[in-house]
Amino acid sequence: MYNPPHNNSNTQRLAERWNPGGIYMQAFVDFMNGIIWSPALIYLCLGAGLFYSILTRFVQVRMFGEMWRLLFSGKSSESGISSFQALAVSLSGRVGTGNIAGVAAAIGFGGPGAVFWMWVVAFLGAATAYSESTLAQIYKEEDEGQYRGGPAYYFEKALGQKWYAWLFAIATIIACGLMLPGVQSNSIGNAVATAFGTGTMIETGMGDLSSAKIMTGTVVVLILGFIIFGGVKRIAKFTEVVVPFMALAYIIIACVIIALNLEQLPGIIAMIFEDAFTPMAGMGAAIGWGVKRGVYSNEAGQGTGPHAAAAAEVEHPAQQGLVQAFSVYIDTLFVCSATAFMILITGAYNVHGAGDAFLVQNLAADAAANSPMFTQTAIESVLPGVGNPFVAFALFFFSFTTILAYYYIAETNVAYIQRTLKIPGLMMALKIAIMASTFYGAIKTANLAWGLGDVGVGLMAWLNIVGILMIFFMAKPAIKALKDYEAQRKAGVKHYTFDPVKLGIKNAHFWEKRSGNVSADKKEKETA
Repeated sequence: MYNPPHNNSNTQRLAERWNPGGIYMQAFVDFMNGIIWSPALIYLCLGAGLFYSILTRFVQVRMFGEMWRLLFSGKSSESGISSFQALAVSLSGRVGTGNIAGVAAAIGFGGPGAVFWMWVVAFLGAATAYSESTLAQIYKEEDEGQYRGGPAYYFEKALGQKWYAWLFAIATIIACGLMLPGVQSNSIGNAVATAFGTGTMIETGMGDLSSAKIMTGTVVVLILGFIIFGGVKRIAKFTEVVVPFMALAYIIIACVIIALNLEQLPGIIAMIFEDAFTPMAGMGAAIGWGVKRGVYSNEAGQGTGPHAAAAAEVEHPAQQGLVQAFSVYIDTLFVCSATAFMILITGAYNVHGAGDAFLVQNLAADAAANSPMFTQTAIESVLPGVGNPFVAFALFFFSFTTILAYYYIAETNVAYIQRTLKIPGLMMALKIAIMASTFYGAIKTANLAWGLGDVGVGLMAWLNIVGILMIFFMAKPAIKALKDYEAQRKAGVKHYTFDPVKLGIKNAHFWEKRSGNVSADKKEKETA
């Protein structure tokens, strides 16, 4: 979904010339990213996926049929959204510009073999997604008629570490509420300007701005405001229509291109597997870029998906965990694979080597690997006149729904903080801030915001993965929930139930109340 910048443009150099203080800030942010996004984080994500895959006995394979059944069986309620709506909300965050530009970057810097490692991290990450989303369901709360939950909630209740929960909440509000929306809207603005022209240049206090970008930013903010002021259910209703449509349309275009070049597909698949282990760009480059872009895209372990998972109305927490595990497959194995096949079949890619050298050069040297250019060129080569506008529309929907997901994630963490610290107007301030960030990002470039966004996302991933591993060694709630669900499924029950007290899971107050079996600790507090 999210991609770090590779910007060496004249605009960047001019900005540095007139703003020398920005050079030092950018250098500091780059330094922080070098620490946070070290190979350790990449392999932590991969290792956590393998760890939970083994512990769940590869639930992502064993329960695939059950995932599909659950996807369409759930219903919404006054307080919660359906499983499918929760899937759509989480997919709106997972399916983003990284599915277009991120895949291109993986191929451009890691070679075709990087696609294989994207598949690997998706397969293993599905188990991580199950675990974190099940935890979100177990420890969710009902707040002002809406279900709320996520890492901050399960860190407080499962770990008993409120400071750790607050640290995650603050990092998430900054990342998802302030930094990342502008980056996504910038992709929309640039895509529209590329496809339909920049329009006239208008002189403003912020410099000369493109009328096309101003109009695009205004339209995006108006639609965004209408939806976010409607609450999580309006977000869910919008995404459950838009996300499947945009993903399906994108996959159909990819299938058309693949069908027209079907004789090349076996050779392309063989090349991906061969290059995965004898990579032209080096083993480190193939694995590093493949895993990194896979993690960016499907977000398994980053702690973003659990927020939507907690909002779902389900009979048993494991049900939503299984649905969210399926979302990883949709994002990486379907959408990302569609992009990869289009690029590789048409040969619309370069592979960068050391320095300015190319290991493979099929396009002009200035074709940016970390941009939609590979994908646009691939579609244009088969369907002339379609590539640029189609990718522009795809980026609009991909990026816009990602902004909605960012808002919902930030809103959930603001609600968590307000449980303890009542600050009037904090939620309204968040709405205004995210709308302002979105508009600014659409009309201006924001290289520093890209870097700061990387810092925020990286911190979320570190905090969440370390946290869910600690929770496992303390109580194993997600594993207990899975075993309980499988036992009931084997018994052939018509309606599933979840009794956390019976399973030895503490502080799952929502489910204690629903099951009518309140823990002894809570009874003592209520009678005190």
